[in-house]
Amino acid sequence: MSHDTDKLIRQLSLVAFLMAERRPITARDVKSNVEGYSEMSDEAFARRFYSDRAELLALGVPLNSQRDEFTGEELYTLRSEQYFLPQLELDDAELAALQTALYLLEGKFAYAEPLRLALQNLALGRPGFAETTTETALRVEVLDPDYSPEMPGRLAKLEGAISKQRTVKFDYWSISRDELADRTVNPYALLPDNGIWYVVGHDLDRDDIRTFRVSRIRGEIKFATRRERDFRTPTDFDIEQFRGRPPWQVGEIVGEARIEVRGDTAWWVQRAYGLTGRLEDGIFVTDYSSLSQLASWVLRQDGRAVPLEPEELRREVAASLRRVRTGHEGKAPEPARESPVRAADGVPDRPAGPVAPERFAVLQALLAYLLAACGEDKEARIPAAELLSRFPSVPADELEEHLSLLNLVNFGGGCYTIYAELSGDEVLVDKELWGDTFRLAPRLTPLEARAIRLALEYVGPMIAADAHTQLRGVRRKLEETFGQFELSQLPQPQIELAEEDLVTTLARGMRENKLVEIEYQKEMDTQASTRIVEPYSLERQMPNWYVHTWDRTSGAERSFRLDRMRSAKLTRERFEPREGFEPTRLRGARRARILYTPVIARYEVERGARKLADGSALREIPVGSDEWLESEILSKRGEAVVLEPDELRHRLAARARELAKELGVERLRAPA
Repeated sequence: MSHDTDKLIRQLSLVAFLMAERRPITARDVKSNVEGYSEMSDEAFARRFYSDRAELLALGVPLNSQRDEFTGEELYTLRSEQYFLPQLELDDAELAALQTALYLLEGKFAYAEPLRLALQNLALGRPGFAETTTETALRVEVLDPDYSPEMPGRLAKLEGAISKQRTVKFDYWSISRDELADRTVNPYALLPDNGIWYVVGHDLDRDDIRTFRVSRIRGEIKFATRRERDFRTPTDFDIEQFRGRPPWQVGEIVGEARIEVRGDTAWWVQRAYGLTGRLEDGIFVTDYSSLSQLASWVLRQDGRAVPLEPEELRREVAASLRRVRTGHEGKAPEPARESPVRAADGVPDRPAGPVAPERFAVLQALLAYLLAACGEDKEARIPAAELLSRFPSVPADELEEHLSLLNLVNFGGGCYTIYAELSGDEVLVDKELWGDTFRLAPRLTPLEARAIRLALEYVGPMIAADAHTQLRGVRRKLEETFGQFELSQLPQPQIELAEEDLVTTLARGMRENKLVEIEYQKEMDTQASTRIVEPYSLERQMPNWYVHTWDRTSGAERSFRLDRMRSAKLTRERFEPREGFEPTRLRGARRARILYTPVIARYEVERGARKLADGSALREIPVGSDEWLESEILSKRGEAVVLEPDELRHRLAARARELAKELGVERLRAPA
């Protein structure tokens, strides 16, 4: 057998022995009675036993130890009430809604298999439960712009390194310096933030906690040593400290800014940035680490945000507007020829497999499923196809091997649990002496817990809408099952209650073909407008939700971003769905050609622009509205120039001149 297989048998046998004995066990008892340890030397046993205990604890298996006050020996216990899932209060609608999350995410969700295994455990023993989808779910599309064929493999490797506390080495493209360099990192946690994946850890070369964007890792991620563990995650590490920061707060804070928010805009600023700043009588007060990034945000508001303090911020805004005006006056510049693509510019790595559930967890769940199929009887027959559909992470040609592993679980120790064999297209199961001990589903592993939390973050409001309940209740019930392990490495889902309510209302309008009255404020408007819409479909493009509609107020197809929607109210009036009408975001939009200066070209290449020989970049983008493009170009602070269409160039030059007057910065000089 392989080293990995031997370890699995030892670990499963250790759990079986401790559960069967139900009394404190000494290390000598373990060595004598647990399969895989008895023939080891004392030194080898001590090393392997310590390693197995650490891995089991990392998997959420609640092994407890305490020292005997008389003998001084360490005593080990595993209490069944801590090992198994507690009795859940999830009703069938809530559980079915979680299955809807799997349906929505499976296509490009790196954590689909751990999510499936978690749901398999949650659903164990629920008669009649199946993977169902709702009518609403069929009208929801989930898009992840940060997803790539190589992303799942990177996440899988980092997940393994985090759980085993192994140091990793990789090549990392530093976009700000445009250089590729080796990095050696103790990874503490993975963080999805605003639709982008990051790994947070201790950079050993720089002796500092650093955040690395996973999509900027190049080549293979390798373990730095051959040791079974390289580091321990600090007890005071909290992943929440690294998420939700706006761009102007990334890095060391150097000052505080005051920005007037005009018109009926304060509600949106409070919703979007209430945790990173405060509102004082219409003034947004926020700390900053980067004046240029804060100036970019001010300019994106296109007149709805007026910089007051510090003076350096006002000067930066003034200089940016002068660059925008200069770049759009006169004839459009001629772009350079395209540049050859380098590895650091995004040549994809060899795709690897997605994040797979730990093999130990798969065997745990498979054992519980086989025993549950026996019920009160001593044996059962299960179609092999049923097992393979329930456990997609088990390849068909490895099913027999998995069953054989379960047959070996503490066979030598005398507390074996099951005998199962593949016979033709069926699996024959005999429940052995200690089988009833393991009929319940085990607690979720940290990886399964992460998969559920990510599902809540990606499509949580949709789950709540289909379960006809508030998401906080489902989340609370689920987190009670996450097991006895440290949650500091599992970021809390960022789901606004307002967002959940909006999705619920719009989803009901879709199901019942009812008109919805929405109060909506476009990004460039100072006041909200009221619309009556026919809702047709929802889209989750990380990190934003969109609803695609026929807008009766304007008499046209319209898509609305939910974070700009103040309210949504279901009306009593029904509508007849328009035949053949399938609205999508930006359908029929005209296209604009944008040239980006070398200052920001690398960032735009990462978003899909083509790099040019002089270091600049060129991109064609769909334009849903001229106002949106105006806001987008202004936010680039003069480092982006519209080449076509020509009328938008004139519009931007004029707007930059007007905006400088509106903000009272037209006479300010650039910062020194």
